[in-house]
Amino acid sequence: MATELTDRAGLAKDAYVYGYPLVFNVDQVRRYVNEGVGANPAAAFNTFSHARHLAGPADTFVTINNDTLYSMAQLDLSVGPLVLDVPATGERYYVLQFVDAWTNNIAYVGTRATGNEAGRFVVVPPGWSGDLPADALVVQASTRIVSIVGRIACAGPDDVGAANSVQDQFLLRPLDLTAKPAGLPDRAASGEEGLDFFEDLRRLSQELPPSPADVGYATRFAPLGLAGTAAIQDPDGELAEQYLAGRDLVEHASHHGSAPVNNGWTVGLHMFDYNVAALGLGTIDAPGWKIADPAERFLDRAVAARLGLWGNHAYEAVYAQAFTDVDGAPLRGESTYEVHFDTEPPVGAFWSITLYDVPRYFLVDNPIDRYSIGDRTPGTRRAGDGTLTVTISRAEPTDPLARANWLPAPDAAFRLVLRLYIPGQAVLDGTYGFPPITQV
Repeated sequence: MATELTDRAGLAKDAYVYGYPLVFNVDQVRRYVNEGVGANPAAAFNTFSHARHLAGPADTFVTINNDTLYSMAQLDLSVGPLVLDVPATGERYYVLQFVDAWTNNIAYVGTRATGNEAGRFVVVPPGWSGDLPADALVVQASTRIVSIVGRIACAGPDDVGAANSVQDQFLLRPLDLTAKPAGLPDRAASGEEGLDFFEDLRRLSQELPPSPADVGYATRFAPLGLAGTAAIQDPDGELAEQYLAGRDLVEHASHHGSAPVNNGWTVGLHMFDYNVAALGLGTIDAPGWKIADPAERFLDRAVAARLGLWGNHAYEAVYAQAFTDVDGAPLRGESTYEVHFDTEPPVGAFWSITLYDVPRYFLVDNPIDRYSIGDRTPGTRRAGDGTLTVTISRAEPTDPLARANWLPAPDAAFRLVLRLYIPGQAVLDGTYGFPPITQV
């Protein structure tokens, strides 16, 4: 028995890394359905929830953006296929990203993927067969639960009303109007954090099976009882101990990843490439956008969920993050920093820098209600030579140009994320030089 328990504990850390995205993601799905998140009110399965204003500090979601309005829909495909209608959006960038229960990006609808014309799509559950609308493009789901993460570009407060009108034209309906969603299993409630995690993982991984490409790896965890019908037991506390070890591993990897560093920015071009088998409409199904090694793939997936749940593939949007300045010193509010752009980033849509607190990665309240700054930010100014310098500091700058381009910082550690929407080829091939973060 002691040997059996030791074997189970030895696997538990790996199982945490493997299962964390599923458990964490489904918790967020529950939040949206039952409580809402920040500016997105609660909405039942298979209906949209629209944020009617740009995100701020009250929107407590990991690494939320301040560039777009979110239109979210949590899908329960136990009802069968769902029809999605989207409007024409003119010149306005938008993306509807489809994310399965394991956080795999499985499809995209929007400016880059399908264009800005009006269109009809149908989301089909795993294993379903039958007649579908002839005028619809198919999004093939890989799990019964799917999140639609919609982002609609909004240039600031004066543009909110026009963006709201686009949101109102995203429509969902089931083919079978009488079907009722099955919902999710109840959360474990023993009160023991580690034990509850593994029990949640057992329940969810049976309700929402992983991709066939991942099943072989998942069989390693059979000694933990994840495939069984009985509740997970941890009489000696070893699973709880390894739960903490797994959590520490993911947290460490979140700060010490292997992604390339470009002038102090960690540029995770392949951070979301862990989906290798369910790449559908609007994705790029090519070896260069897949992580082959399972152990690397699942650790990257856990880190992606921790740092930026529901982030896009890099060909849709690049997320470069910085915890330090160009010299490696941690970013802190008592210092002043500049980010100088000789030329602005090559993008097909737009770019921005957003500031987050540490370790929650939430937006930080500030006196001018500016949480991001970029090429569409009202009031910013270029120098006489056309260059742009962003000033990041806790104190308000006295220089008028620096004040116009000020991104307020907290009086503590912070993290920056530079987002590039529809990045150009120079970004994707690594030849673009990111602007250094310099302490002044």
